[in-house]
Amino acid sequence: MHLTLTKHVLELEFTFSISRESHDFQDSLIVSLSQGGITGYGESTSNPYYNITVESMIAEIEGIRPQIEGMELTTPEAFHAFLTDSGLSNFAICALDLAANDLWGKLQGKPLYELWGTTNDAYPKTNYTIGIDTVEKMVAKMKSKPWPLYKIKLGTDKDVEIVRELRKHTDAIFRIDANCAWTADQAIAYAPQLKALGVEFLEQPLKADDLEGYKKLMEHSVLPVIADESCIVESDVEKCAGHFHGINIKLTKCGGLTPARRMIKKAKALGMKVMVGCMTESTVGISAIAQLLPQLDYVDMDGALLLKKDIAKGVHINPDASVVFPELAGSGVTLL
Repeated sequence: MHLTLTKHVLELEFTFSISRESHDFQDSLIVSLSQGGITGYGESTSNPYYNITVESMIAEIEGIRPQIEGMELTTPEAFHAFLTDSGLSNFAICALDLAANDLWGKLQGKPLYELWGTTNDAYPKTNYTIGIDTVEKMVAKMKSKPWPLYKIKLGTDKDVEIVRELRKHTDAIFRIDANCAWTADQAIAYAPQLKALGVEFLEQPLKADDLEGYKKLMEHSVLPVIADESCIVESDVEKCAGHFHGINIKLTKCGGLTPARRMIKKAKALGMKVMVGCMTESTVGISAIAQLLPQLDYVDMDGALLLKKDIAKGVHINPDASVVFPELAGSGVTLL
């Protein structure tokens, strides 16, 4: 295989803020793997919370470039096993795994979801995320992007009041993501008010390691609770059982599509709902997530919708949140 690594700086349409950070630009690594004249594309973004930069990922991958370029892709699973044994971070593995899956699908001449034995006849709709801001700006963001389903980022001292004000301007379903900012008692107190305001579920309201708090929340919350920061890798799925109603899988954090598919199977066997989420990323990463749609209960794949300018084409999301899958095989990605 031939390997190409490219850094992109993605500019966001609006400043994006959560409880612990804000940014206007997102660094992203695009990996290209080519074999037999066909190229697959993968993506992974930098993440200060996990101390990951594009430069650190490039350095990791360059360390095994000779081995990668001396390989022929057989299956994504075999390639992923090699990457794991090589000791790369999950973020670097993700970019390579997504590229390998896209390439493998293109070599087979079929989209990934079809090769996995699923169809795109039915799938959950993605939310559109509204980052923390003044209420006026949050309302303005909603009005600029009318959508049937919003994820609202919270973590302020006026969270319920914010949701109450936003509700005056839309009939859309709300999801709440507090990014570890609340206590169990706060979440239990907020939940009935938020449910009355049309909130579907709470995502990661407490700190990632507060399992006792989550157990208490499971017993007393009137809203389902979905794990995000508490569910990073495959071994976390079983730990979340009994503490969460569902999990949110991030491809960058777990190491790509290959482990994500195993996590989905494990979570469902444990009776949990399954969501896949995204970073602020281009259509390269979003098109990979879309291949999993038939297997999911919920999805957050609005990353490319948050950008001022995209760098790729593949899966397209319409204003009603319906998805147009590309005719191209694999993840269906081409760079612009």
